[in-house]
Amino acid sequence: MHIYNTLTRRKEPFIPLVEGKVSMYVCGMTVYDYCHLGHARVMVAFDVITRYLRHRGFDVTYVRNITDIDDKILKRADENGETISVLTERMIDAMHEDETRLNVLPPSHEPRATGHIGDIIAMIETLIAKGFAYPADNGDVYYRVRKFTDYGKLNNRRLDDMRSGARVDVDVHKEDPLDFVLWKSAKPGEAHWPSPWGDGRPGWHIECSAMSTCCLGDTFDIHGGGPDLTFPHHENEIAQSEAATGKTYVNTWMHAGAVRVNQEKMSKSLGNFFTIRDVLAEHDPEVVRYLLVASHYRSAINYSVDSLYEARKSLTRFYTALDGLTETVDDQGCVGVYAERFTAAMDDDFNTPEALAVLFDLVRDLNRARSEAPEHALRLAGELKRLAGVLGLLQQPPQIFLKGSQQQGVALSEEEIEAKIAQRKEAKTNKDFAQADAIRDELAALGIILKDSREGTTWVIETPQ
Repeated sequence: MHIYNTLTRRKEPFIPLVEGKVSMYVCGMTVYDYCHLGHARVMVAFDVITRYLRHRGFDVTYVRNITDIDDKILKRADENGETISVLTERMIDAMHEDETRLNVLPPSHEPRATGHIGDIIAMIETLIAKGFAYPADNGDVYYRVRKFTDYGKLNNRRLDDMRSGARVDVDVHKEDPLDFVLWKSAKPGEAHWPSPWGDGRPGWHIECSAMSTCCLGDTFDIHGGGPDLTFPHHENEIAQSEAATGKTYVNTWMHAGAVRVNQEKMSKSLGNFFTIRDVLAEHDPEVVRYLLVASHYRSAINYSVDSLYEARKSLTRFYTALDGLTETVDDQGCVGVYAERFTAAMDDDFNTPEALAVLFDLVRDLNRARSEAPEHALRLAGELKRLAGVLGLLQQPPQIFLKGSQQQGVALSEEEIEAKIAQRKEAKTNKDFAQADAIRDELAALGIILKDSREGTTWVIETPQ
């Protein structure tokens, strides 16, 4: 297995620290608002990675933190006239609801920053003792960036270039403009905790250093996150953690690609900013998940009506192939050639587009085998369901998906559709074929496609482009 390492900028053989075990930390959400599409991208990407590592036999400890104390949280709670705890609990519950609908498995551990204040203070004390941090006379504590000689290695940046080209906070309490805060003194009325430097709260970067090492040790296998976290957040994590422990912090750094909307950067100012629940109010969650899985985790994703249409069309092809076979597929033996190709694709830096191409080939052979070799078709159906399950797909009964029970915007209810089918059947019995065809055409115009067979008439939803 090879994984692209952001630190070295190349694919490397993946050799975990402990044979058969994987330790992974992913930066989670700052819970002041509902999760957006960019969060969904990270959630699903590392869910697939976790599922596949476990499929390959690894015992995976997956830690994803929650930032529940932050400037944005303080500001939003004040705007809402509610306590920090009420705001964060509400947003955490909403995040878990979004994850469940996207079929994202819960992490092994989900530490919260406020639950690790003692660990954070202890790490800051270590950094001060080693000369990597200093208390200022305003009650803040800062990290001495220039003291850490490898600063910038994750992003391949030189300190002098950062200083000349970066926008940095002007703070008379800092020794150097590039220094960043580890502990913030509390303003009147703000949430705070006691510390050796006075009442205050942790800076964002130190939270992840403390939580990750507390949960996984001084060195662990994989650290992941979104594309916007490489600098300064992950760069600062490395500086803090390696200065405090004297050890390599992380062996493999992984970053998911960005989400674009109709080929533009997603932003509130452009009016193209979508929360997960905005999207799931209008689209089947599995269609959204397929869209997120269909691109390589490091690639940018374009979110658009057309891309969702293509995702639904692909899933419809998969579920149509499984339809009528799923009752007996679970006990069927595997078909090795597809598993081998699927594994080869996923072993190559979790190449989900190539893995899905294998599943499309499997579907083609399954459709051919339905009439030519029914028993082989059952085995192929079992393999399709098993391999797709590694990606968190094809987890519902085919007819539920094909009838579009979760799709919004269908003009008729299931009962109304069945009534139309009964009217068409009666028209055909009365040899009124013009009326029967009119009913078929009426339903087709609504995206409801009828399929006749000797056993009767079934229907599926096909969204028009």
